[in-house]
Amino acid sequence: MRPTLPIPTRSTRSAVAGPRHWWQLLLLCFLLIAQAAGAAASPGPEERLHVRTGDEELFIEPRNYSVLEDPTGKLTLQDVQQPQHAAHFVAGSSISTNMQHPGVAYWLRLTVQAHGPQPQHWYLELYDSHLSDVVFFPQAEVPNNLVHTGADKAFSSRPYAYKNFLLRLPLRGDEVQTYYLRLQANSKTSFLARLRTEQGIVECFQQEYGLLGAFYGVLLIMVVYNLCLYFFTHEQTYVRYVLYVLSCSLVFLSEDGLGFQYLWPNHPWFNQLVITSSAPLLLLTFSYYARHFLDAPQRLPKYDPWMRNVVLFSAAALLLDAFWWQSDLSFWFYLLPYGMLFYAALRVWQRGFRPARFFVLSHTLVVVSVGFLILRKLGIDTFTNTFTVYSMNVAFVTEVVVLSYALGEKIKGIQDATLKAQQRLVKQLRKKHEVQEQLVEQLRQNEDLKDQLNSELENLVAQRTEELRQQGETIAAQNRELLQANGLLALQSAAIEKLNGDLQRDLQKAQAARVLSQEVDFGEFSQIYPDKDACLRYLADLKWTDGYHCRKCGHDNYCEGREPHSRRCTRCRYVESATAYTLLQKCKFSIVKAFYAVFLLHTHKGNYSAQELSRVLDLRRATCWSFSQKVVDAMRRQVAEGSDEDSWTHLLLDDTGAETEDAGDEETAVVAGLERKVEAWASKGKNTEKKVG
Repeated sequence: MRPTLPIPTRSTRSAVAGPRHWWQLLLLCFLLIAQAAGAAASPGPEERLHVRTGDEELFIEPRNYSVLEDPTGKLTLQDVQQPQHAAHFVAGSSISTNMQHPGVAYWLRLTVQAHGPQPQHWYLELYDSHLSDVVFFPQAEVPNNLVHTGADKAFSSRPYAYKNFLLRLPLRGDEVQTYYLRLQANSKTSFLARLRTEQGIVECFQQEYGLLGAFYGVLLIMVVYNLCLYFFTHEQTYVRYVLYVLSCSLVFLSEDGLGFQYLWPNHPWFNQLVITSSAPLLLLTFSYYARHFLDAPQRLPKYDPWMRNVVLFSAAALLLDAFWWQSDLSFWFYLLPYGMLFYAALRVWQRGFRPARFFVLSHTLVVVSVGFLILRKLGIDTFTNTFTVYSMNVAFVTEVVVLSYALGEKIKGIQDATLKAQQRLVKQLRKKHEVQEQLVEQLRQNEDLKDQLNSELENLVAQRTEELRQQGETIAAQNRELLQANGLLALQSAAIEKLNGDLQRDLQKAQAARVLSQEVDFGEFSQIYPDKDACLRYLADLKWTDGYHCRKCGHDNYCEGREPHSRRCTRCRYVESATAYTLLQKCKFSIVKAFYAVFLLHTHKGNYSAQELSRVLDLRRATCWSFSQKVVDAMRRQVAEGSDEDSWTHLLLDDTGAETEDAGDEETAVVAGLERKVEAWASKGKNTEKKVG
């Protein structure tokens, strides 16, 4: 029998609706409405991530999600949605490291609000491919609809074949949706993720995999190249270098997830083994190669045993920390051995081993990139960007190439030293062989004559031996004299070369001093400034002596323009030529002649006629008169401003000529017209005189 609810009688209804209880009903309704509004509007500690139409990529910042730590690892989606657990979610921006305790489960809550229709599907990408367990709930109201994957599972468990974790978000237009993630990791890490559309994923996939392919291609080329060198030269250093490059490749294959994707996708235990053992292997191979490359046992005999023992102890500590201790202090075990290797390189470099400078340079780049990795592992995301994430790849490629070049330089130095020693040995052997041939010949002659001239043989042998000794002494004395003569000739040649250089420099200084102090003819002036390029180069250096500053935006960086010696601002793209804002702006004749005209006018204090200037420069008198007026005006302005400079070259930087250039052109045209009229009148006067005569 179904239970029935009591039906209120008329008296009951009247009692409830009476004046004594109406305020209780209003209060109850107000509390119910406030509770419903608070439950609907409580956004949680995280801020909503807004997705709009037209966006292709959004970075998820710590303020966009909240974190709940589950030490027991037994909470379910229904449990974390309950009020007693939901109230313990903490905003990601309020803690420095999101996943501080290895092996502990962390729940992440992400609220996304879509604005407008979404023509493309959105995907959540997790950067860290070492997350041991990842559970994603695309629909909070359907707990059984989940995606379960992670580094401890086979690669086929991932919904998409990608080196990072890629999860699809079922976004609907103009709706607010909340997503939950349950993460576990074997080491400290931070939650780094972003939202991408299909188009953004395709573009990033092509670019990222292309760069990684080029990176591993360079490593493979260096391995094959050094193996070939080893097979040809049988130098053990190349084998050590190949082992170091292979260990580098193994570290990066485990770090970026490509090894798990392509080489061992069905063996997650092997992937975990590679992750934990690749770092100690890299330390051992690098120290093994570096010590023998620097010749530390020979060059640093007291320091090398300590360095070797520290490397072995650090490698053992790394293995113990990875398999038993799990203190997450593995990064700090690298500091001491790598620091000792770096110090050994500096010591060897100071002692004259030049290839060590390449080792120091490449090692510095790797140290900087490893610093970015340590900050990222510790949850410090201040410097986390695309450049810092892949800086280690760039640093290791640079290190591999530089160390290969340094190894080649070292081998070449050894071969050169060996070749010189062999040449000296060959010369000694050749001399010894010549002496032996002479002795053999002498013995053969002695053998033929011993039966007949046995008594005379001893005297002849003694006489011949004495002659050989004297000849040897004579040859040795002549060699010493030749060596002394060669030394004197070398000293004389060096003295003559130095004297010639000093004479040439004195001649150039004398010519330059004469140009700057007194009048010279145009031919001698052209030796100092032979062509347009030399004049433009000198004018550009004089104009931008104190540095380049863009006249449009004030920027200080520039690049070369299309015109010779022009400069283009790298910010606003404004191009300024060498003659712009100078006395030679819009100069209609050769800049070499313009330089000489300024020099002549400055030398004669402006008292140089346009007619004489026209004759010297082979230009029209009107052009010379107009240009001389500009130079004289510049000289007057220099005197009026009280400038202390007394060099004709500082007149070139007068920028007032740029403002009055158009007026000068008009004056030139007027003067040219007057000259043509005067010449016409002069010709008419001559014709009239002839007729009268």
